[in-house]
This record gives sequence, C-alpha cells and structure tokens, in this order.
Amino acid sequence: MANRDYYEVLGVSKGASKDEIKKAYRRLAMKNHPDRNPDDEAAEARFKEASEAYEVLSDDRKRQAYDQFGHAGLGGAAGGGAGAGAGGFGDIFGDIFSDIFGGGMGGGRSRASRGADLRYDLDLDLETAIDGDTVEIRIPTLEECGSCDGSGAEADSPVDTCGTCQGVGQVRIQQGFLSIQQTCPDCHGSGKKVRNPCKKCGGEGRVQSSKTLSVKVPPGVDNGDRIRLGGEGEAGEMGGPAGDLYVQINVRPHEFFVRDGNNLRANVPVDMITAALGGEIDVPTLKGKVSLRIPPETQSGKTFRLRGKGVQSVRTSSPGDLLCKVSVETPVNLNAKQKSLLEELRESLDSSGRSHSPATTSWLDKAKRFFNEHLG
Repeated sequence: MANRDYYEVLGVSKGASKDEIKKAYRRLAMKNHPDRNPDDEAAEARFKEASEAYEVLSDDRKRQAYDQFGHAGLGGAAGGGAGAGAGGFGDIFGDIFSDIFGGGMGGGRSRASRGADLRYDLDLDLETAIDGDTVEIRIPTLEECGSCDGSGAEADSPVDTCGTCQGVGQVRIQQGFLSIQQTCPDCHGSGKKVRNPCKKCGGEGRVQSSKTLSVKVPPGVDNGDRIRLGGEGEAGEMGGPAGDLYVQINVRPHEFFVRDGNNLRANVPVDMITAALGGEIDVPTLKGKVSLRIPPETQSGKTFRLRGKGVQSVRTSSPGDLLCKVSVETPVNLNAKQKSLLEELRESLDSSGRSHSPATTSWLDKAKRFFNEHLG
C-alpha cells in the first residue's frame, strides 16, 4: 500500500494545486476516518494511506523530492502510516479543518478583545415617548483601569509571555479526529502573564465604575424599541474597543390611553340619557381636550374615530387616530322620584308596540329558539 502513487491515492493529477490536494484529502479523511468506521480495517487503511499521501504532497520540499525520485526520494520522511495517522496527524487535520472552525488553527489571535454590550431598561411615560426628550441615565460598567492603562500590571512591572500558549493566546486540543483550538486557560487569551498585578484592578485591566449618559429619545418610540449608544458598553480587555450600550424602551401604562401602533385607544363612559338623546362630551387627547359628538341612540361598544389625534411614530410621517369606544353607563343612586320616572318610561316603551332595545330583543328571540329546540 505504501508503494501506491500518492497522486493516485488522493485522486488528483500531478499538476494539482495545494487547494485541490487539500479538498481531495479532506473528502477521503471524512469518509474513511476510524471514528466514523469502527471495526472497518479497510477504511482505516485507506485513511492512513490518504493521510500519508497528503503529508507528502502538501509539503513543497517533500513533494519536489517525491516528484523527482518517487518513494525512494523521501528517505523515510513519510510512510508507515503511523506517523501521519497518529502523532503527526493532529497538525495535518487541524490545518485541513481550520476553515470550518473559524480559521487560524495554530495561528495567533488578537490579544485585545472587544468589551461586552450592555442593556439598560428605560421607563418612560406615554407623553415623553410620543414627544421625545433627552433623558439622563446612570449605569454601572467596567472601565479601563487608569492606573495601568488596561495592561493589568503595576507601573514598570514586566509582563511575561504566557508559557502555556507561548504568547498565542490559544491552545490546541485533540477531540476524536478533530484538532480544536481554545482560549488559553492560564492567560485567558491575552498571551501574557503579569508578574506584579495592578493593585487597583487586581490584574484585570478593568475596574467597576458607573457613568451618567444623556440619551436622546426620538419622538414616537414604543415598547421594545432600542436606542444604540456606540462605545458606551463595557471596556475591552487588554485595550480592546468598548462594547455598545442598548437602551431598551418600556412605556408605562397610561390612565386614559392604550397605544396600538400609531393609534391610541380610549374607553369613554357616556351617560344613558346622552347616549339615548345624543349630545357632546369632552374627550382628552395628548394635545388637549376635544369635543366628541354622540349621535342619538348610540349603543355601548360603539367606536368613534378622531383622525390625526393618535401617535406619529419614528417610522412614519403622519400620525394615527384616537379610537374612542363608548361605554353606556347605567344611572345609580336614584331617589324615589327618579325611579318613578324610569318606571313611567318603561311602561311607555312597553306599550308603544315598537322595539327600543334591538340587542336585547334579538338576544331574547335567540334564547326562546334555543329553549324550544333543546328543552321543548
């Protein structure tokens, strides 16, 4: 098996590029790896053969010697299957799958990392949310330590290269047939080890603090809207950029109005006499009170629309409407004379031979049919 042509093993031509060789090997390795083919000796043999071929053809020096002298030109530098399939395979396989797991398997990474984004819940009354305002907020945060300028070390104290990761900030571990790179557990990705930690921040490079910010609330914001303040989040580690602050809008319940998109909804109580005879009532809006005309014989649940008295949101150019839902109110605390007058009214209505309560009459007719059909 060791004498098979390596190009034939990978199924590529002698003029194949490095990318073509890598793709061919990746396909064969994924297909034949022992973890995917337990107890399949033939698959294991193909896997070792492909690994051996890739080890040679991916190395310019070995490939040149192989192209000129064949297997004899390698002088024991490859072959035998064990080196490529076991001890040396981790590096090869890590390089193959570096593009899958984020790139740079074995390469360095930035030692400075961006700070975390923060969220602040801002409670507003409805009027402020609709009209807009500038609001001051105070937030706890992590800021760059002023004593060490974010380095984590006392002034003039040396900072050593981490011995675990050799300053890379990451270490490689083997999991099954994959070589995976993780943040170094000793330096937490910084690549450095501080000899004398800064007394103010304890070597973290950041300190707990709080700050006051002015938030410009645009007119028309609603529940769930977010305002982004760039760079006002937590300070980055090791001098990295700060994260962002997201201000989450929460609008408090209003005593009159409920917001529904660009519209406002309000329940408007109307006395029985006005609902029956008609009239006008004063209705509050966000810009002052307006007169709402109640036509005669208005029923409870009727909704009237006051155009343009709603909300102009941040996403639209025109305001919505105010929707007033009428709730007809039954009189209470009646004296004897008032009760007598209502009795006279009822007698008059009953003797008129006409229906004065359409909803009640309809409901009673349905009830009678139900009794006759199901209980008759």
